[in-house]
Amino acid sequence: MIGNQERRSMLCPGCKRLISIDESSCPHCGLHNPGSRWRNNFWTRVFQNGDQLIRGIIYLTSAMFILSILLSPTSTRFSMSPFAFLSPGDRGLLLLGATGTIPIDKFHRWWTLLSANYLHAGILHILFNMVAFYQIAPLIVQEYGGYRMVSIYTLSGVGGYVVSYFVGIPFTLGASAAVCGLIGAALYYGKSRGGYFGQLVYRQVGGWALGIFLFGFLIPGINNWAHGGGLICGVLSGFLMGYREKTGDHPLQKAVAGICVVATLGALAWGIASSLLILTQARLG
Repeated sequence: MIGNQERRSMLCPGCKRLISIDESSCPHCGLHNPGSRWRNNFWTRVFQNGDQLIRGIIYLTSAMFILSILLSPTSTRFSMSPFAFLSPGDRGLLLLGATGTIPIDKFHRWWTLLSANYLHAGILHILFNMVAFYQIAPLIVQEYGGYRMVSIYTLSGVGGYVVSYFVGIPFTLGASAAVCGLIGAALYYGKSRGGYFGQLVYRQVGGWALGIFLFGFLIPGINNWAHGGGLICGVLSGFLMGYREKTGDHPLQKAVAGICVVATLGALAWGIASSLLILTQARLG
């Protein structure tokens, strides 16, 4: 009891530090009216819970991989080669939203720039990308916050595939462009922050970036254009949005994250619905 009134406590939605629920603004991060109901709704809780956000992206990507196999079971490859084992057929991937000059120029499927980030060509492909995402995403959530992590991931994936499209890659997919965007944002953070921690982040993440590009040049079929485009978009996104030590979560950043989520879910839903419609018509015909 303080001043005959019980002071209730809560975690600030912005910085996760313990504050009084009666605060008009967070004394640590400056968030206005942190105890309001709208700041603690389901949408906000998803973005503020980094682990839940990361798991959600992994689950969604895994669900799309399983669906791509189910849509083309007769063309799914079960080769003993680790790079070809459990590879969905190209038709199912095309229907669900793989991108490139063929889907975009021939079928006018521009929305595939979003959906291709959640599709993969084989079990090792999705495994490598999701392991890399699981390793780098917590750092981005910690330093940029959930809203900006989603925006960087989405915009970098789209940016990487835009570069890939303009250099003429016919058919491509995978989360690696988006993951490279997170790496780019981490590189910008480490270089901008400086100090021991910043230099440590910059050196470690720089090693990951070098390894990805070396792997891409050594293994045929890797879309290095998308990797490079995603990395550059990640650096630019990190610079334009800023990280938490420089700026808190602004309404514009939250709006961008919301647009990214709605656009991505819309693209995936359209890919699923159109795939089922085309396959149904083909069977009836």
